[in-house]
Amino acid sequence: MPVESSSSSGSRQAKQKRKSHSLSIRRTNSTEQDRSGLQRELLEGQDSKLPLSLRTNLLDLFSQIEREFENLYLENIELRREIESLNDRLAADGQAVEGADLAKGALKTKASHSTSQLSQKLKTTYKASTSKIVSSFKATTSRAVCQLVKEYVGHRDGIWDLSATRAQPVVLGTASADHTAMLWSIETGKCLLKYLGHQGSVNSIKFHPSEQMALTASGDQTAHIWRYLVQLPTPQPVADTTTPCEDDVDSSDKDDGDGDAEGPNDCPSVRVPTTTLRSHQGVVIAADWLVGGKQVVTASWDRAANLYDVETSELVHSLTGHDQELTHCCTHPNQRLVVTSSRDTTFRLWDFRDPSIHSVNVFQGHTDTVTSAVFTVGDNVVSGSDDRTVKVWDLKNMRSPIATIRTDSAVNRISVSVNQKIIALPHDNRQVRLFDMSGVRLARLPRSNRQGHRRMVCCSAWCEDNSACNLFTCGFDRQAIGWNINIPALLQEK
Repeated sequence: MPVESSSSSGSRQAKQKRKSHSLSIRRTNSTEQDRSGLQRELLEGQDSKLPLSLRTNLLDLFSQIEREFENLYLENIELRREIESLNDRLAADGQAVEGADLAKGALKTKASHSTSQLSQKLKTTYKASTSKIVSSFKATTSRAVCQLVKEYVGHRDGIWDLSATRAQPVVLGTASADHTAMLWSIETGKCLLKYLGHQGSVNSIKFHPSEQMALTASGDQTAHIWRYLVQLPTPQPVADTTTPCEDDVDSSDKDDGDGDAEGPNDCPSVRVPTTTLRSHQGVVIAADWLVGGKQVVTASWDRAANLYDVETSELVHSLTGHDQELTHCCTHPNQRLVVTSSRDTTFRLWDFRDPSIHSVNVFQGHTDTVTSAVFTVGDNVVSGSDDRTVKVWDLKNMRSPIATIRTDSAVNRISVSVNQKIIALPHDNRQVRLFDMSGVRLARLPRSNRQGHRRMVCCSAWCEDNSACNLFTCGFDRQAIGWNINIPALLQEK
């Protein structure tokens, strides 16, 4: 019978010790001497293919994990002791209540109340102990208040675009895929007028700078100019739904707007436009007024942007050069400048300030579709893209952006506040975030199962002249939302 050598027997015993240690999942209060002896046995093993230095590092890491787990174990024991002592106090309180000949219901109520206080105390202690870790992952903390003021519900399909009038009376306009555009009372949320002149999705709405005229772009390959006359209803008191910007709880993703919402049928309607602009061979995705309101520019999926004369409805210029469909167009508020965005990852700046020269500059700052590019009152252009970035450019030096904002979702039609230059970013992931021009995040609008958008947010629009709502957003959940943003508090947090 073969006899096993002493060396092979010792090696087998070491293997068995290592295997039993690796399979053990029960925590024991081993001493440092036992652990050092076990480490020596592991290090002295001859069958390991790992280098000695790597084995030493692994053992050190495992030792650290063991110490941390032992500390947690001791903390758990201490918490159990505290809970037992509190239970003893509750039991003593219960005896005192019984001695006073009170009803059993009163005793049960008091015990339940004390138990809830204990549970709340434990929750508070846990939150306080973990707040330092959680706060390290937050980019910014903001005490600013973002208040949801009003929801504008009535469209039967997603809302692509919205804007507020520049002239009195100040109303909100929305453009929807249900082939209609609507005007709303900002204070009451009531539909004031419905435009029914388009045969396709209404993709954009912009208001004349001084007259009661609206410009809409549609999937029926036309842009319409139509007049409106509205009478504002008596405003109603607004309920206080103040919510901190960073305390939103996304506890549910259910879509409450899947049913067919009944649109407002009692509001007046307009069916015939004042002017119809026809020259495009594809969907007209956006349109805007040039400064002064005597000309308009349209952007289409036919890869061209057209400049029209409002009075004669004649085509003045066709702005060609983009390689793919256009997604947006915007005009400068004070100068004859136009910026067009495209799926070809570029946006172009068109200069009409000199009647004899129509220069164009091409900017390739993004890696995916440029969903929008807008002017600020100063000398800046802000562009957003499906590549999840927003970039701020200086008109005097457009070679590279002066700020880049990186997000976690595609960015849709952005807007910049006139006075404070705050950028509102609507996202595909239903969030709306606010940034300053240097790229610092200021806030995130609250969104939960009770308030906020439930689907993709398509557009944002500022209206700082309105005291009730100074920011509006709309999306695929068929609703527009009016927000009151505490801008001084936002800027104070910078």
